[in-house]
Amino acid sequence: MGETLPVNEPLGPGVGVDAVLPGRIGLLVRVPVKPGMRAAALDVLNRYVDDLDEEPGTEAFFLCVEPDDTDVVWLYEWFRDEESLEAHRGAPLFARLMAELPDLVADGPGIMRLDPLRLRMSPALTAPSL
Repeated sequence: MGETLPVNEPLGPGVGVDAVLPGRIGLLVRVPVKPGMRAAALDVLNRYVDDLDEEPGTEAFFLCVEPDDTDVVWLYEWFRDEESLEAHRGAPLFARLMAELPDLVADGPGIMRLDPLRLRMSPALTAPSL
């Protein structure tokens, strides 16, 4: 069984995270994509995720698919604080996403604010593959 560290400690192989997240801002986003365009939308979103280090206040980003609806993508992201959320909205990376994604989206996204309180990540997630 691996050890668990607070969120501000570096992770190593087999180390989990258990952290209280005061003041974080979270957004759950439902993105309805045009029929048959989910793969293209996921490609755009994955490229965005690959470059998220350009937004240091964006601390977590989850890209999810709805198994029963191939025309929906879900995002959950959280930000260190309100200033980080505002910086995200004005970042060049977000502008690139907003330039590439709209042609693939059927309707405007549904956005719900859900602020994270605690994170528990299993050490198995960072364990070396066998």
